[in-house]
Amino acid sequence: MQNLMLAFFVVLFTQFLLGQEKEVLLIGTMHTVPKIVKNSYKPLLKKALKYKPEAIYVESPRAKDSISWEYLKNGWSKSYKEFYFLSDSLRHNFFFHKGKLNTLLQNDFENLSAKQLDTIIYSFAYLRNHANYRFYRYIKKYGVKGAKKPTRHEDGDLTAKLALQLNIKRLKSMDDQQTNEEYHLAWKKCARDGSKNGDNKKNQKLNKKHDNRAIIPALFGRLAKYVNKRKSLERLHKLAAFTYVKNKTKNCSLATEYWNQRNRRMAKNIGNQIEKSNAHKNIVIVGAAHIIGLEKALKQHFPHIKVKLLTD
Repeated sequence: MQNLMLAFFVVLFTQFLLGQEKEVLLIGTMHTVPKIVKNSYKPLLKKALKYKPEAIYVESPRAKDSISWEYLKNGWSKSYKEFYFLSDSLRHNFFFHKGKLNTLLQNDFENLSAKQLDTIIYSFAYLRNHANYRFYRYIKKYGVKGAKKPTRHEDGDLTAKLALQLNIKRLKSMDDQQTNEEYHLAWKKCARDGSKNGDNKKNQKLNKKHDNRAIIPALFGRLAKYVNKRKSLERLHKLAAFTYVKNKTKNCSLATEYWNQRNRRMAKNIGNQIEKSNAHKNIVIVGAAHIIGLEKALKQHFPHIKVKLLTD
């Protein structure tokens, strides 16, 4: 009888521990999709809703990542440059009240007035929180039901609609662009090397293979599922990390290292936040080329967090 009771409690305790296990689902995106496949994010939204995450992580720089913002304020993105200028100006012209922001975020989305939304938007801009600044601007523009027509981008068609339907008030940033300038410089030099040693032909062949295999899935509305298949993710990783090259030039090796560094830092941004959070089910929405690198880094540095891919 005692052995039976002991076995019973062991089973209960095991189930309790499994219930406490934290996990993260990685979803690869295509960023902006062409008009011909404008509904590509619908299947991803359906899958994400079925997963029911308690926290959403997005590919946006963290507010306190001063190194990334030092680059982005004059970097490649017009949108980031405009946001940084706005954020910088609000630091001198806007009265931020943390308590007021937290109180407003306790309201249901549909109960927020235009004036209250403005306060939230400017508060997140003041905090340099780009992800939530964009999220609440989306709500003000399209309402709590979201855009009727596809925006063709992950932020509108996937992230915002997922957060709205699950009543998630704050998105979590996880991107890192601290060495993005160095990466792009090495990328250009690697391409220059490849034009001489034949590796650019390997790049073109791999890109063509990826695009050709996407045609039929795209025609049947399954582009997102195709992109998230492991073989597709591995091809995208090879292209972004330059691991396809036969000639490991200094420039190509640097590009590989900078890409891997970024993925490792992104993984640490995700894992550290998950560890501190009460959420057990988490979702990461990120460019598909990052998925393989994030999976590897998360498993290496956070073995206690279960990592899942969409089509595994």
